[in-house]
Amino acid sequence: MAFTEIALEIEGPVATITLDREAKLNAFTGTMMTELIAAFDQTDADDNVKAVIVTGRGRAFCAGADLSAGAATFDYEKVGGGARKGPVREDGSIDYAHDAVRDGGGRLTMRIFKSLKPVIAAVNGPAVGIGVTMQLAMDVRMASEAARFGFVFARRGIVPEAGSSWFLSKLVGLPQALEWCMTGRVFGADEALAGRLVRSVHKAEELLPAARALALEIADNTAPVSVAMTRQMLWRMAGAPSPWDAHRLDSRAIFSRGRSGDAREGVTSFLEKRKPAYPDTVSADMPDFFPWWAEERYY
Repeated sequence: MAFTEIALEIEGPVATITLDREAKLNAFTGTMMTELIAAFDQTDADDNVKAVIVTGRGRAFCAGADLSAGAATFDYEKVGGGARKGPVREDGSIDYAHDAVRDGGGRLTMRIFKSLKPVIAAVNGPAVGIGVTMQLAMDVRMASEAARFGFVFARRGIVPEAGSSWFLSKLVGLPQALEWCMTGRVFGADEALAGRLVRSVHKAEELLPAARALALEIADNTAPVSVAMTRQMLWRMAGAPSPWDAHRLDSRAIFSRGRSGDAREGVTSFLEKRKPAYPDTVSADMPDFFPWWAEERYY
């Protein structure tokens, strides 16, 4: 797929996805959503990619939704010449099970959530609205000193989207999530660090090198299938009702992985004090019970 609003670069085991509407502060559009989903499809399918970095071109990460449609920006029935009128019945009631009701930011975060590769956000500048909520499904968030964050939805007459009502409180705790979302205020990198939204704050010129160093630490030392499994196990068990759910899943996973070439190589390379060369790939060697959530549906 040829990209027009993002860029995808692969250097060694690290893929970098750059939001690429610099003149519009990388504001989010339907096209950007489609291209980002396609980029994650591509990185998942490429066994040479071991980690993914997401950043923005220029001085912003993502300034939120593109507001060029004006007052109707969030009225999906009107935006696009009525192309999304499907959910509205003739009597004016809404079919909430209709696929066109799904919000675009959520389509993206659900795709990031399913990623088989770890995802690192390198937040180089302002990130508000979908610019911050898209990061919540990523595994690590690193920020430059110029980064600004804002869950501004209540100040636009809407509500948090992109699955953030599930993700945010798990990352920062419910009281902090409530404060940021109910005030809708924009805050700086230091507050984001104190509130545990980001892992670290860096000088602008040091942000991407730091993100790449973390990506390479993962890529150079860990088994890709184990990372893919671990990522999904931790995220999905975050909402499990009981540790027994985790125990059942852990038992299947450790039994399966323990019989793998990766496990043999992991132990042997450790004993021989050498860098491991893991043989298994996410395209061919995921356990036979993966994905265990296959019946998951939107509605």
